[in-house]
Amino acid sequence: MRWHEVTVYTTEEAIEMISNFIHELGAGGVAIEESGTLNKERDTSLGQWYEKPLNDIPEGRAEIKGYFSEGIDMESIMEQLKASVAQLTEFDIDTGNPTFECKEVDDEDWANNWKQYFKPIRITDRMTIKPTWEEYTPGADELIIELDPGMAFGTGTHATTSLCLKALENVIQPGDDVIDVGTGSGVLAIAAAKLGAKHVLALDLDPVAVSSANENTRLNGLESTITVKLSDLLGVLRESASDADAAAALGVKVPVQVAVANILAEIILLFVQDVYDVLAPGGTYVVSGVIKSKQDDVEQGLERVGFTVAERHEDQDWVVIIARKP
Repeated sequence: MRWHEVTVYTTEEAIEMISNFIHELGAGGVAIEESGTLNKERDTSLGQWYEKPLNDIPEGRAEIKGYFSEGIDMESIMEQLKASVAQLTEFDIDTGNPTFECKEVDDEDWANNWKQYFKPIRITDRMTIKPTWEEYTPGADELIIELDPGMAFGTGTHATTSLCLKALENVIQPGDDVIDVGTGSGVLAIAAAKLGAKHVLALDLDPVAVSSANENTRLNGLESTITVKLSDLLGVLRESASDADAAAALGVKVPVQVAVANILAEIILLFVQDVYDVLAPGGTYVVSGVIKSKQDDVEQGLERVGFTVAERHEDQDWVVIIARKP
């Protein structure tokens, strides 16, 4: 089978949004390659090793590839993609004068080759993400997150996710109820469960994400600890308030002790009040997916509804914010 390969040459800042556009246009998979210039540090503090050599993509730049099956009107796809990318300037996202390319490739050129670059990686002193197809012998007390992200999700090692995982390790207390908003592959929900959460409710509005999170929950043997649901946070609040049976089916007892969201800043700001309402007094909100240029906007949005910003941590151009409900 042959596929249409669309490549967008852009900035690292624009990766999340442009990847999402490509998914929404019906791509069967998305591959992202960020700058590998020699002056970009690679973190080896926990013994990480890198199978893939450094590339020659300029610092701050990235290549995003989307794959579309035969028979799709690629002229229309390209027009829509270019229009969507052009609109990102309205959100102050620098796309760096992007260029676009479209060509045909064979399925063996992409469908499985990406797996050779996804190796077990130590995220913190305790947590390691391991692809399901790799052999790995864990150390004593090491928490292993088995992950098969498929072609639609990342490997969990992007700065936004690793920041979230490190924050959760410091935040989760045994017996906490947790809500993961925009769960994607379910990696954060799985980490919360492995860190001792009593129950985790993983939410997403994308049926593909719900399917992926359910599968990864099963791979980690956490079906009794994680509930994956096609819903947003407002829907959960309404169910828990109006229907006792529906509330019980969520697995968590609202209000919960911890909420986590690894989503773009613009989306985070849309449901800040909902998160505040779903948290118990003293509860913690872990917010990631925030580019540095949007940090002040997100913190102001959190404080506006009553949160206190307790901590913030950075990795490259990304920030995780830990906020508390008084």
